Amino acid sequence: MLDSMPSPAASPVLYTPSLTEYVRRKTITVPIGDVPMGSDYPIRVQSMTTVDTMDTLGSVEQSIRMIEAGCELVRITAPSVKEAQNLENIRNELRVRGYTTPLVADIHFTPNAAELAARIVEKVRINPGNYADRKRFEHIDYTDASYASELERIRDKFLPLVRICKEYGTAMRIGTNHGSLSDRILSRYGDTPVGMVESALEFLRICEDENYYNIVLSMKSSNPQVMVQAYRLLVQRLDEEGLKPYPLHLGVTEAGEAEDGRIKSALGIGTLLEDGIGDTVRVSLTEEPEFEAPVAKALIDRYTNRSALSQPIPAINSYPINPFQYTRRTTHEVANFGGQNVPRVIADFSRVLVSEHDVLHPIGHFYLPVPDKWRMNDLGADYIYTGSQPAQFMLPNGLKEIQDYAVWQTNADRINTFPLLTVDEYLHTPTGQLSKRLNFVRASLSDMSVLFMESLKHRDVEAVLVIRTDNAHAMPELRRLFVELINRGITTPVVIQRSYADVPDTDVPLFAATDAGGLLIDGLGDGIMLSAPAQPDSDELKKLNSLAFGILQAARTRITKTEYISCPSCGRTLFDLQETTAMIRQRTDHLKGVKIGIMGCIVNGPGEMADADYGYVGIGRDKIALYRGQQVIKKSVPAERAVDELIELIREDSRWIEPEKVETF
Repeated sequence: MLDSMPSPAASPVLYTPSLTEYVRRKTITVPIGDVPMGSDYPIRVQSMTTVDTMDTLGSVEQSIRMIEAGCELVRITAPSVKEAQNLENIRNELRVRGYTTPLVADIHFTPNAAELAARIVEKVRINPGNYADRKRFEHIDYTDASYASELERIRDKFLPLVRICKEYGTAMRIGTNHGSLSDRILSRYGDTPVGMVESALEFLRICEDENYYNIVLSMKSSNPQVMVQAYRLLVQRLDEEGLKPYPLHLGVTEAGEAEDGRIKSALGIGTLLEDGIGDTVRVSLTEEPEFEAPVAKALIDRYTNRSALSQPIPAINSYPINPFQYTRRTTHEVANFGGQNVPRVIADFSRVLVSEHDVLHPIGHFYLPVPDKWRMNDLGADYIYTGSQPAQFMLPNGLKEIQDYAVWQTNADRINTFPLLTVDEYLHTPTGQLSKRLNFVRASLSDMSVLFMESLKHRDVEAVLVIRTDNAHAMPELRRLFVELINRGITTPVVIQRSYADVPDTDVPLFAATDAGGLLIDGLGDGIMLSAPAQPDSDELKKLNSLAFGILQAARTRITKTEYISCPSCGRTLFDLQETTAMIRQRTDHLKGVKIGIMGCIVNGPGEMADADYGYVGIGRDKIALYRGQQVIKKSVPAERAVDELIELIREDSRWIEPEKVETF
């Protein structure tokens, strides 16, 4: 047990009700039709249609599929007045069919559309970055007077909508997107979470001046680090300025598709839910929208009984982690862990006999008999843990083996094998009987005695902690352990181990991304080890290995593959986003570290893909614009040539490599 906690001066952390207990952040209640939103009610699930809003029947039928999949609010794009007007037809048809689910109009550049929609549907969403501004990507030096003048101009543009919402009882989401901040905000605050928060607060203050409080806020980004920091900062700022505690809509925008999209979403959304932040969730996947609701529901349901199922965690008196800016925990280097090394991936083979070369295929290591060589792909694990069953052949050079200490003691190979000890074994084994290069010590928070921590700090042993917990409130307990290490000045590298028993296979990526990703996103962790609760087959080993690398990539701590920032599609989309994403992925998924934005329309164009190296943006029927960063390079490229032109653009930057053909794989 923890012998005693240091009690340095208190450091207030206002963004969460508790860093150690699960407590929902207290908010006001915002009625959205007959669905109240806020901390006194369940966290709501929502999604957005992808059908053209002028297709009334298509929009209605897709909305029904979304509702039956679990959506409690349905958002529909209204880019112009005609789409806003058609929301009435969609709403009426849904009511005729017996569906009363509130509708949300998604507005970007057109105040007229917003003012019309606010009279029809239960909620409007505006993006403060483009509601009253046309983005010109210009840096303008504002004086305080000229900046204040800009705010007055915005007020004049925005007030009519506020007053209509107030009159009709319509709710509003002020939804900031990292990629579409106004030139005004970018010029003064930069492309930062601070700028995102200020962008929303400018509009929120106008609402409060009008005594209009039926508001939900969001801070979306395709980069989960930025997204999490912005939400935390928003909560802190609301409290500091004495503004009302509004409900928060959580989402990682343009998360992408399949497992990568789910990992990225869970990492951002789950990290905030762990701290009690969030009142509605939209998971943005480049898939049919009815597939999003089950993912959002799985993330939310994890907290239904969290408080009752959790074991108490010692309170934190001094929080040494900056929650608003990424800073990697300072560690010393042990072998290739810690220091400046990327986080390592350990594959758990303790329940699998490593007797044949092929058993390593799932973790990215391939033996080629003809040249008698090993090859490794981009997802090659760094270590395998074999427990009490040592590997029965010489492992490839890029792969090291971890054995239980009792087994390791009998092993003559001290170069390529390393011991895993319990805390008790570590404390009672003479230094001379340990590895001189690397010793893994498995520990939990309850093992953090003063004796153990003093030993970690002062004993001349090359140690790496492998931390685990059985607490339902897992991420906060592991974070508590990191806090203890930091506050005591212990720089030992740490590997995060997680295992999920009695959890559906579809939920494992969501939970692991939340638990491990929620730590990595704050700079905590030097490795990851995902273990199966029972004997895994080859497919499960492959999934866990891919998941580990996916989490590291989503947390931006180890980039091993191409990243696709693709929008989830909506009624504005000008091409088949899923088909196009698959086509681009097929040609480019070997480009390690390159980020490609794939956006269905100009609204979700250069702004939304702020984090991408290259952009593929629909600007008209069968017309594509190609971007380098946020700068358009090629306009009106015919769709049939657009992928080739994109590759040429990448080639011009010397970032293109030909895909390797290895048939043996």
